[in-house]
Amino acid sequence: MFKGMFTEFKKFAMRGNVIDMAVGIIIGAAFGKIVDSLVKDVIMPPIGLLLGKVDFTNLFLVLKDGATPSPYNSLSAAQTAGAVTLNIGLFVNAVISFLIVAFAVFILIRAINKLQAQLERKEAAAEAKEPTTKICPYCFSEIAIQATRCPHCTSELDAPKASSKKK
Repeated sequence: MFKGMFTEFKKFAMRGNVIDMAVGIIIGAAFGKIVDSLVKDVIMPPIGLLLGKVDFTNLFLVLKDGATPSPYNSLSAAQTAGAVTLNIGLFVNAVISFLIVAFAVFILIRAINKLQAQLERKEAAAEAKEPTTKICPYCFSEIAIQATRCPHCTSELDAPKASSKKK
């Protein structure tokens, strides 16, 4: 039973799209760390400075005091004392990180869609250039390019040339 299940799992795990998904998750996690650093270290300090030197990571509300009573100078001091806190600043940082990641993914998908549309237009243009009919050399009627006998005069025609395009 376990051998069959292991074999089935191995087939599943080695499929191309599963491996692609794993690579995407790993790259996404690394990208998330970069965006998190961008928000914490680059974007939030100037915003905090503009708003009166507010450090968003230390923006919190104490719901219940810990072993030592409030006020606490920082979130880490409140957490060390065992206080129950509502971490508003960390939430704001997470929302900004999400918005940056979502915007970056939007830009990426938009670029991919544009490239796909260009490729589809090129393929459609190439297909439109390929003839679909030919002229019978005996009766000069228009017939299908794949025809080996003319439906009008019943003359035998040369075998159609193989298309160079794979379908």
